[in-house]
Amino acid sequence: MHQPTTFEVDGDAIREERMQAGLTRTELARQAGISRRYLAYLENGSRRHPSPPVYVALRHALNATDERLLAPPRPTPERK
Repeated sequence: MHQPTTFEVDGDAIREERMQAGLTRTELARQAGISRRYLAYLENGSRRHPSPPVYVALRHALNATDERLLAPPRPTPERK
């Protein structure tokens, strides 16, 4: 079965970028086309995997890079 592409975001980075841009949650949510509540979930880590269109809209609204918004890769366990 094919899994759709998702992105794991860093909620703290989203919050920091939003605050540096001088935006409220309501303003950023409106610009990204999502609800304020969903943005709060992303920022506090309750939700970490927005769909590609939502992630791209957030990235553009914040004028941020993937390196800044995406969570660092998790180490994969070594196989023996």
